[in-house]
Amino acid sequence: MTNRSTLQEAAQYLAMGMSALCDLDRKYPNAPADWRWQWVFPQENRWKNTRTSEEGRHHVHETILQRAMKEAVRRADVVKHVGCHTLRHSFATHLLESGYDIRTVQELLGHNHVRTTMIYTHVVNGGGKGVKSAMDNL
Repeated sequence: MTNRSTLQEAAQYLAMGMSALCDLDRKYPNAPADWRWQWVFPQENRWKNTRTSEEGRHHVHETILQRAMKEAVRRADVVKHVGCHTLRHSFATHLLESGYDIRTVQELLGHNHVRTTMIYTHVVNGGGKGVKSAMDNL
């Protein structure tokens, strides 16, 4: 079900065009220092805001990472299909192997339902070995 106010707000932003996007620096003045607004893979070229003379970078296009992954897989002679999404599966599997609970992994992956996250548990079938005692860390 869609939220009517969200649709109206989106329509207003579309009607205002680029000026709405340029106002983000006023709405989020601390964005340059906040990790959530930084790109993990920044673009090589920089942009410049003509109003404030501020410079920055956008993120690289996803195809650049996909090509780099494909090349790395080819050079490593991996015969199975591997892509960027494989890293997501590896991340989830390693979290579960490290003893993180399924709800934490669900939240980190952004899954709405725990049953979606449960697909990773078939790989991590440690039985009783999945439970760690406090003594194991000594």
